[in-house]
Amino acid sequence: MNEKIKRNIIDIKDTLGTVGYPCLIIALFLFFLLFYAAALGLPLTYLLGSIFVRFGMNGILVLAMIPSIKSGIGPNFGLSLGIVCGLVAATLSIEFGMLGFTGFFFAVVVSIILGSIIGYFYGLLLNKVKGQEMTVGTFAGFSTISLMCIFWLIAPYKSYKMIWPYGGEGLRVTITLQNDFGQVLNNWKLFKIFGVSIPTGLLLFFALFCIIMWIFLRTKTGIAMVAAGSNPKYAKASGISVEKSRIIGMVVSTVFGAVGIVVYAQSYGFLQLYTAPLYMPFFAVAAILIGGASIKNASITQALIGTFLFQGLLVVALPVANEVFASNLSEIARAIITNGMILYALTRREAGVE
Repeated sequence: MNEKIKRNIIDIKDTLGTVGYPCLIIALFLFFLLFYAAALGLPLTYLLGSIFVRFGMNGILVLAMIPSIKSGIGPNFGLSLGIVCGLVAATLSIEFGMLGFTGFFFAVVVSIILGSIIGYFYGLLLNKVKGQEMTVGTFAGFSTISLMCIFWLIAPYKSYKMIWPYGGEGLRVTITLQNDFGQVLNNWKLFKIFGVSIPTGLLLFFALFCIIMWIFLRTKTGIAMVAAGSNPKYAKASGISVEKSRIIGMVVSTVFGAVGIVVYAQSYGFLQLYTAPLYMPFFAVAAILIGGASIKNASITQALIGTFLFQGLLVVALPVANEVFASNLSEIARAIITNGMILYALTRREAGVE
């Protein structure tokens, strides 16, 4: 009996180690907040519906971390480069007067093209700074956002929906998508279950990109990329180009980031330019780490779990904090969770051997 109990304890520990203790702690905390929100009389159906929406609108940005991590580069702190590509694609869609699904899919296609180009050159840069990818990526992202602030001021856009009125120069900080492609995915086949709104189109589009990622990781190119990231010396001895695999991983990551921000914007209903996307990569990094990923290994399941927990916590924490403390603590909680998870992943010893 003692041996059987010991084996069960070992199995439980192995399971916990695989999922990740922070993931389990945050999951328990989220359930506690949901029960507490119900006890406070808060609209639970609305909160659950908001969780599903934020899960779908942020999911592709979190998926973008997987090829970056698996190729050996680590979390893509330079995801801002892909985000910028998606923003440019979205503004072009508005400039050309495209509406509804036509405008949305035009933005998606253009974002894929721009993301592929930028991701290739970004991958070349990271190949020259091996071992410092996260630091270089962070500064590359910050620099790109600053450079784009100039672009948004001088870009020759003519659409009255985006430029400042009364002769102002450049684009507005916030651009509404209500009359363009705002929430086209969210509203497609929208239905309710027990009062909880389910954004079918948004979740299906997210599921499509999960399938695309799953297929890519099982192609010859994807397998070679994973091999190069997990064991560069063995991969090189097997005839796999490690540098090429890293570039492929960064191209895919940047493309997912570009498409992800288009999906995010259509769900949010607005485009936010200038410095708004500055810290978005940190939220995506924190989400996948919460799901149990490390800086060496990540999976689609971990991205799904992490996105749901991270966004769920942010959705529920705001109204509960407002009700209990009569003040807005959501930003503080988000900063603590985001930076805390990144710090945890960068300092834990087992991260390098997973």
